[in-house]
Amino acid sequence: MAESYTSRTTDVSANGYPNSSQPSLVPAAAAPSNIIRKKLMGYVGFANLPNQVHRKSVRKGFQFTCMVVGESGLGKSTLINTLFNTTLYPPKEQLPPSAERSKTVAIESIGADIEENGVRLHLTVVDTPGFGDFVNNDDRRTASTGIKIVDNRVHACLYFIQPTGHSLKQIDIEFMRRLHTKVNLIPIIAKADTLTDEEVAEFKQRILADIAHHNIHIFQAPTYDNEDEETLAEAEEIASKIPFAVVGSDKIVATPDGRQVRGRAYPWGVVEVDNEDHCDFVKLRQMLVRTYMEELREYTNDVLYENWRTEKLLSMGVAQDSTPPRRLQEERILHEAKLAKMEAEMKMVFQQKVQEKESKLKQSEEELYARHKEMKDALEKQRSELEDKKRRIESGRPLTPEKASTGRKKGFLRT
Repeated sequence: MAESYTSRTTDVSANGYPNSSQPSLVPAAAAPSNIIRKKLMGYVGFANLPNQVHRKSVRKGFQFTCMVVGESGLGKSTLINTLFNTTLYPPKEQLPPSAERSKTVAIESIGADIEENGVRLHLTVVDTPGFGDFVNNDDRRTASTGIKIVDNRVHACLYFIQPTGHSLKQIDIEFMRRLHTKVNLIPIIAKADTLTDEEVAEFKQRILADIAHHNIHIFQAPTYDNEDEETLAEAEEIASKIPFAVVGSDKIVATPDGRQVRGRAYPWGVVEVDNEDHCDFVKLRQMLVRTYMEELREYTNDVLYENWRTEKLLSMGVAQDSTPPRRLQEERILHEAKLAKMEAEMKMVFQQKVQEKESKLKQSEEELYARHKEMKDALEKQRSELEDKKRRIESGRPLTPEKASTGRKKGFLRT
C-alpha cells in the first residue's frame, strides 16, 4: 500500500468557548508539620515565581497534539470540531455512488492556532482516515514521525470504539495493546445515542473487562495529597465515566422547549451534546482540555517518552538506568519519608536540648536569686549593727561594756 503524509494549518479563534483553558499552577506539596517556618523580616521576592511562570507560559503559548483513531463513519472529525468549538475539519465531500473509496493508507495532520482569554494554544490533530476499513492494517503508522511540527510527540490518543454493545473487536484490542505504553490512551464509545442507557452501562463494563484482561493501560487522571475534597470528587467522577460515551455535533438545533443547543435532532427528541444526562461529552472535554491537559503533556514527556528513549538507547547498546518509573517513584517516596523522619528526630533532639538548657537556666536563676537574698540579708544585718553602734556612741554608752568591765576586774586583781 502507498503511504503518504499530508498536513495543513489554519488560524482559528475559539470565541465563546464555554470552558477556559487558561493554565493553572499545580500547588507545591504541603510542607511537613515538623518543619520550623521562619518569617522573613524583609521582602525577597521568590513568592512571585508562580506569576513569572504564568507570564512566561502565556507569552510562549502552549502546544498540544491529539491523535484520533477509529473506523470511518464514527464521527471523529465532528467530535474534534465539537471539542474545540472550531471547524478544524471542513465538511466532507459526498462521493457519488459509483466512486470507490481510496485505499491509500495515510496519516493526516491538521494544525490550528486557538486563542482563548489571551492564552494561545497550537493544536495539532493527527488523524488516521480509513483505519480498520481494510483487511490488512499492518502498514498503518501510528506515530507522527512524518509530521513537520515543533514537537511531534502525541499527548493523547482518542480511540473510537464502534457502538456494537458487544465486546471489543480484535483490531481494537491489538491496537490498544501496541500503543498503550507509548501514548496516553483514552477509549471513547462513538455515537452513543444509538444505545440505550442500560446498553451503554453494560458495554462500558465489557470494554473495561477486556482492557483489564489484556493488561492495557489507559490514562487515569492523577490525584495529589494536598488537593481539596471537591477536586478529588471531580477526578473520581471523571474516572467513573471512562470509557466516555459521547455524541458529537457542531450544529445548533432547537429543543422542544425553545432552547438553542448543540446537538442532534431526531423525530423522538433532541440529543444535547453539552447535557451530561445525555452523554459523557462534557466530562471528556473537562478531562482533555479544561483540567488535565498539562498532566497529559507532563506524563508524555516524563514517563512515556523517557521509557521509549531508554528502550531505543538500550537497543543501540547504550547503557541506561533501567529502573522502572514506578520503582523510582517508590524510592523517591521512601527517600522523602526518610528525610521527614530525620527532620522529626532532629526536631525532637533540638527540643530536648532546649528543655535541658531552659532547666539549667532556671536552676542558675534560682541559685542567683538565693545568693542575692543571702547577700541582701547580710547587708541588712550589717546596716542594723552599724545603726546600733551609732546610737550607742550618740548616747555616750561604751560600745563594748562587757570588755570594759572585765578589764577593771583584772586590774583590781592585779593590785
